[in-house]
Amino acid sequence: MVQDIPDGRKRVVIEGVRPEIDCGRFPIKRIVGERVQVEADIFCDGHDLVACRLLYRHADNSSWTEVPLRPLGNDRWAGEFVVTDLGAYRYTLEGWVDHFQTWRSDLQKRLEARQKVSVELLVGADLIEQAGKRASGSDARQLRNWAEILRTEEDYEHKVRLALADEVDDLVRRYPDRRLATRYGKELTVIVDRQRAGYGAWYELFPRSCADQPGRHGTFADVEARLPYLQEMGFDVLYLPPIHPIGKTHRKGKNNAPRAAADDVGSPWGIGSDDGGHMAIHPQLGTLADFRRLVERAEEHGLEIALDLALQCSPDHPYVREHPEWFRKRPDGSIQYAENPPKKYQDIYPLDFETPHWRELWHEIESIVRFWIDQGVRIFRVDNPHTKPFVFWEWLIRSIKADFPDVIFLSEAFTRPKVMYHLAKLGFSQSYTYFAWRNSKWELTSYFTELTQTDVREYFRPNLWPNTPDILTEYLQHGGRPAFMIRIVLAATLGASYGIYGPPFELCLNQPREPGSEEYLDSEKYQLWSWNLDHPDSLRDFIARLNRIRRQEPALQSDRWLAFHGVSNDQLLCYSKRTEDLKSVVLVVVNLDPQHTQSGWVDLPLHQLGIDGDRPYQVHDLLGGGRYVWHGPHNYVELNPHVLPAHVFRLRRRLRSEKDFEYYA
Repeated sequence: MVQDIPDGRKRVVIEGVRPEIDCGRFPIKRIVGERVQVEADIFCDGHDLVACRLLYRHADNSSWTEVPLRPLGNDRWAGEFVVTDLGAYRYTLEGWVDHFQTWRSDLQKRLEARQKVSVELLVGADLIEQAGKRASGSDARQLRNWAEILRTEEDYEHKVRLALADEVDDLVRRYPDRRLATRYGKELTVIVDRQRAGYGAWYELFPRSCADQPGRHGTFADVEARLPYLQEMGFDVLYLPPIHPIGKTHRKGKNNAPRAAADDVGSPWGIGSDDGGHMAIHPQLGTLADFRRLVERAEEHGLEIALDLALQCSPDHPYVREHPEWFRKRPDGSIQYAENPPKKYQDIYPLDFETPHWRELWHEIESIVRFWIDQGVRIFRVDNPHTKPFVFWEWLIRSIKADFPDVIFLSEAFTRPKVMYHLAKLGFSQSYTYFAWRNSKWELTSYFTELTQTDVREYFRPNLWPNTPDILTEYLQHGGRPAFMIRIVLAATLGASYGIYGPPFELCLNQPREPGSEEYLDSEKYQLWSWNLDHPDSLRDFIARLNRIRRQEPALQSDRWLAFHGVSNDQLLCYSKRTEDLKSVVLVVVNLDPQHTQSGWVDLPLHQLGIDGDRPYQVHDLLGGGRYVWHGPHNYVELNPHVLPAHVFRLRRRLRSEKDFEYYA
């Protein structure tokens, strides 16, 4: 049998490329302005030296930009580029045997051994002349001139100096011989999103509970009136649960009762009635024009509106009448309602993604997303995406972002880790996490090390929520007001993106429906609420302070440089965040015990934090306002959770004098 023989002159091997997700099947993620750092093992047989470059381009461009790689040692190479535009970038690698550098290295070794190199100089002349043929203009003339000198100059020492001259080396490097270069067999992908995909503070509220009078159904105009309150607290995204008409058939009553009273408003996730479905608005909230006005007013207050995308229908949804083929039938002919045994959701019909009419279903869902994009929405919080096919999400997100690369999709999938990670690989911009249930020092340290210091960070962007309408953790139920303060400090400083469900969070609402339950008593999911936003125990000022700190400190706007540090008490958690250039360095110490004062000694790697260990340095508590002078890596902290359960220190890198607290930032 005759087999194709590869070009045996291509001797360079490229392997061990990072970042590369699942052999290049999925893209990595970056934010506009961030760097992509690429490493690879690149080598060849024998003793020849290799040269290699990183190639990258925006997907809309056909030409590559090249970056020389730098050696890290042991045949490992690295290079980087900055992504400047939304959309997709491609990157790959190329390596080749560098005969000129090999010749130059060998020439130096021969000269050090006091050998004559007359013949070797002629070899170099040939290599320089070949580079001249690849060059043009004055560079070509210069290279030909140097080659001629190496061949004809009688002054041997002059020829040697010329052969080793940096200017010769620099010019030859510009015109390498890449005819036998090895190109890595894949073009890898970077998806580039806008800043809000990587950094932001979210606030969830139910519009119907925004009325200024108890018992009245809120409107979009009432939400508008709430915008200054949210702006004052420093939030970036206002997330609204479904704003569509709510079905009446099998509507749930207060506290998820299976039967609703006549005046019960039902769950917003029971989408659809005679008033319309996923492209309609609940008539008591207002009109489509009212919604568009809310989007505009929110923007004026520095807020973006995020909408819930819940792919399910009430029994009264128009789809049930118009497209019964999109739902699964039971043997008795009735439509299968949603279940998560033993839980039953009789007010919800899940869509059947295995229907023979799946293509029509997919395109209808796409039209829903595009409809709300047309209304000014660019952020979607997706409800339970793990209960729909993976292939559907990959198709939908790719289709939408091809036309709207600024759209952000947040995955609300509280499920198995591999499923959560796979959804992120498929294209979700951000993801909910297990943060709500990670309470101990070990749990937090191990989980966030996984999220930020492994390959997971290349595709999974965490969005940390200490509570949701469905999640009131045991920690919050029993820890009192300090527990809420602790959890929001952790969320706002461990994560570049975080969110709270309010007003229950800032008002420290902690009553479960029943012992052992994580559902709220008298949950807003099933009834109207009237909130006293001016309650004296509200955390609104504390939250506003945290969000101001996040905006002031670039270190808190990324997850990449999170590092945990030693502290001599398991009830204290110590960690830092920094920018790569160390212009912003934040150190956080949190008392994880909401009941008792805890103290201990922190142990800091000063060099990594840009601190001169031989000099005193200042730590400024941005949360509490105190300023302290620390010496060396070991320093004492004490935190009373009933006063202030955390320090959020800005590190000043070098004091001029301890007396007047002057410093270099």
